[in-house]
Amino acid sequence: MRKLLIWMVLLTLAFGGWAVWWVNQPLSLTAATLDLSVEPGTPPRGVVQDAVESGVQTSPALLYWWFRLSGQARQIKAGNYELQTGLTPLGLLAKLTRGEEALRSVTLVEGWTFKQVRAALSKEEHLAQDTKGLEADLIMQKLGQPAHHPEGRFYPDTYTYAKGSSDLKVLQRALRAMDLHLQQAWSQRAANSPLKSPDELLTLASIVEKETGSASDRPLVAAVFNNRLRMGMLLQTDPTVIYGLGDRFDGNLRRRDLLADTPWNTYTRSGLPPTPIAMPGKASLLAAANPATSRALYFVARGDGSSQFSDNLDAHNRAVNKYQRGQ
Repeated sequence: MRKLLIWMVLLTLAFGGWAVWWVNQPLSLTAATLDLSVEPGTPPRGVVQDAVESGVQTSPALLYWWFRLSGQARQIKAGNYELQTGLTPLGLLAKLTRGEEALRSVTLVEGWTFKQVRAALSKEEHLAQDTKGLEADLIMQKLGQPAHHPEGRFYPDTYTYAKGSSDLKVLQRALRAMDLHLQQAWSQRAANSPLKSPDELLTLASIVEKETGSASDRPLVAAVFNNRLRMGMLLQTDPTVIYGLGDRFDGNLRRRDLLADTPWNTYTRSGLPPTPIAMPGKASLLAAANPATSRALYFVARGDGSSQFSDNLDAHNRAVNKYQRGQ
């Protein structure tokens, strides 16, 4: 009896030692990287079966009993996981219980239009294309803002997402981020601001975003447009004309284009256009809300990325001759 007890103890120790060794040994995978999708509600045995079918070459029974004996089997989280060479049974369970999903990222760039945003999202192979073929108004309806035009409504930033996530989720996050930054900028608007609503601020900020690539010029560009709005002057900004032309714009803005009336043509229509024309970043939002103190009404590109600002038309014409015509 004593010998039997000793043998049982030795066998238990041996098995325990082997189990500790096994859970720390790299699993054999059919490829260097495997994708494992765990659907909500999948039981531990189903997770093991999915792992084996995904390319994890091990005994399903052995892996299942490891999950069970660990006491963490019920803590496995649904998600999309990336399994790589060198992963051990211990590491696999840790990844699944911590919910360490495989993440990808997509960057939405300042100054992009909604059309460019959709194009960027459509190229993300690991993103579920739930907006494919949908009209813009239906997308906004699904995002819970049916009253808003989508242009300019999404905040430019880099967004991470789990493999298999919906493009609608990325848009939802970008939409919420823009709402937050827009409200923050609106709360900081100048006391004499001619803007009547956050929507007007968003529209003006989108124009500022498209009018200059120079960070230091943004507050002055915003000052010009704020001054013009106060005085009832036409904004006369080329990016709004280009936006209104849409696919008709061939890269060369002509005089006839400036006279081609569209809802966004600020040469033919007073005030702000009906919608933003692009996604403004934080700097443009803040500049539009609280521009530089300036009496400038005009500006012209110097050719080095910066602009020359003028308080009156005569000074502006001289600047145009100098920087645009070389006179």
